[in-house]
Amino acid sequence: MLSDGVALEDTMFGALGMRIAECTPDRVVATMPVGPSTRQYFGALHGGASVALAETAASVGTYHLIDRERQMAVGMEINANHLRPKLDGIVTATATPLHKGRTTMVWDIRITDEEDRLICVSRCTVGIVPKVR
Repeated sequence: MLSDGVALEDTMFGALGMRIAECTPDRVVATMPVGPSTRQYFGALHGGASVALAETAASVGTYHLIDRERQMAVGMEINANHLRPKLDGIVTATATPLHKGRTTMVWDIRITDEEDRLICVSRCTVGIVPKVR
């Protein structure tokens, strides 16, 4: 349950089947299944689903490094290079911070398959803003 009473299952996180496997100050690991809700029209993992996973990992990492009572983490910019198709199975995003600032954090995210083959690389800037009440 999120602080505003919304269940995680009712968010993009839940809709795409994402899970957080690890969250430390220096690393976030998140997984997502490749299936009907994450595939594009032609049957491969949708680039937008990869970007959603990458931004989620970066945002979760930032969220755990800020004052959660007064601040929130919001995506500001993201880029991604999709390197190989993925038709089914699980992808894993590993996010590491490149910059931990007072008002922004920048994360490097690498998405791999079960054989540790690189599927996507991404960089995400997350803003740290006052919490909306």
